[in-house]
Amino acid sequence: MEILHATNDNFHDLTKEGYVLVDFFATWCGPCKMLGPVLEEIASTRSEVKIVKVDIDEAMDIARSFGIMSVPTMILFKDGKEVSKKTGYMPEPLLTKWLEENK
Repeated sequence: MEILHATNDNFHDLTKEGYVLVDFFATWCGPCKMLGPVLEEIASTRSEVKIVKVDIDEAMDIARSFGIMSVPTMILFKDGKEVSKKTGYMPEPLLTKWLEENK
């Protein structure tokens, strides 16, 4: 499944249905860049989760509404409701475990 990019305008539509992992990131953030390939791997191997990226510098309203204070921050949504939140880089095995624990 491809990784989608959310804006202030389409965030709600992208997260309202199903199991969604939202990655709040910034282009200038080193750990965010390290997380990119991990998310691409998850997107290619786990069809049950939709991955949505939010650039906090372009979608400040969304970042503010979720209280994002540092990046990367990932939030899991199920049918539009927040179920879990993690801040910081996570290697693929830990990210997969987190996804499994919060299905």
